[in-house]
Amino acid sequence: MKAIIYPQHGGVEVLKYEEVPDPKPLPNEVLVKVRASGLNHNDLWARRGLPGVKFPLPHIPGSDLAGEVVGKGELVTSVEIGQKVVLHPAISCRICPACTAGHEYFCRQFKIYGFQTGPLNGAHAELARVPEANVIPKPERLSWEEAATLPLCLLTAWHMLITRAKLQVGQDILVWGAGSGIGSIAIQLARSMQCRVIATASSEEKAKRARELGADEVVNPHTQDVVAEVKKFTNKKGVEVVFEHTGEKTWERSMASLTWGGTIVICGNTTGFEAKTDLRFLFNKQLNLLGSHQGNKAELVEAMKLVDRGVIRPVLDSTFPLKDAAKAQQRMEESKHFGGLVLVP
Repeated sequence: MKAIIYPQHGGVEVLKYEEVPDPKPLPNEVLVKVRASGLNHNDLWARRGLPGVKFPLPHIPGSDLAGEVVGKGELVTSVEIGQKVVLHPAISCRICPACTAGHEYFCRQFKIYGFQTGPLNGAHAELARVPEANVIPKPERLSWEEAATLPLCLLTAWHMLITRAKLQVGQDILVWGAGSGIGSIAIQLARSMQCRVIATASSEEKAKRARELGADEVVNPHTQDVVAEVKKFTNKKGVEVVFEHTGEKTWERSMASLTWGGTIVICGNTTGFEAKTDLRFLFNKQLNLLGSHQGNKAELVEAMKLVDRGVIRPVLDSTFPLKDAAKAQQRMEESKHFGGLVLVP
């Protein structure tokens, strides 16, 4: 099969479009013919190399896929050949106390598929082998490309807002990075709960699209004072929840945007990880700082119900042939996209 691989860490030039052996499913795995695979920031981090994160090289990246089951191991009973599926991208042991409690993201063997798995194990390929437990039906209303943008971002946003932050109907929320895949989902999820959404976007075009998704107010973080705009919009109160995934360069503004007793929930740090926190605000305003990472399969299934009903819709920026993965990653690195980027074999 053809796949995107990289034999070493580095810039987009290390990505190669090459022939590799077809994967053979293990007894509890299915073989999926990939119709589309989505890009995520973890594709960039893994390709560059992260301190303390090791996985076998050469590596096939890609945590999101939509495709058809074309083979399965002898122990597989819940998935049929020809079934159209998407991937729950969290790999865990499924037998430890954390997993059996539905908290597989606390499993000591937890890995994100296509990010920490290997060798030659990811979605940016013509075929992918995945555990039976990690596939769920593809929503019929979605195209292959639309479906491939969803699982990781949808699951992460759901776990952040619903499970961790316990977002309530009618709250005010600040969403950083409306143009990102996860930001575009967070706006829609918050609007589904009738929250007032303040989003950030770096251009007028992105601001327009954020409003179309349901943002009530859009602020350009490069040309406007985000904190002042938040206070103006909320009549000086501040927001109950800040949806954070950018990290170092936005953290202090996130803290200052919170109302008393407010919550920051964070899942990433695309601008850096050494954030400064003024502890006087933390304890005096009794703020809540919550980390969040992935989510369980049940959460993804629940979130997909909103997709099935059209409440949340995938936001597709553009598609690229699989061989042009470097161009797609470059577009993501330069933050030119709004929504998901997809590779099509």
